[in-house]
Amino acid sequence: MTGEVSLLGVYVPGLLLLVVAAAVLVALVSRLFALTGLYRIFAYRPLVDLALYILILGGLVLAFAPPGVAL
Repeated sequence: MTGEVSLLGVYVPGLLLLVVAAAVLVALVSRLFALTGLYRIFAYRPLVDLALYILILGGLVLAFAPPGVAL
């Protein structure tokens, strides 16, 4: 992953783009969990949402890391 990405001439940190993408994906997964009733097996929904966010963000960072870079 490069340090910065140019969006219409404005340099935006790459991590900021991944944070936004992770938030969107968590919203979609959370909606899916609510529709299927999967949240009923968890005692504390906000903790599940936080864990999902951390897992998805970590996966995105690993997916977009340049090859050969040890994280």
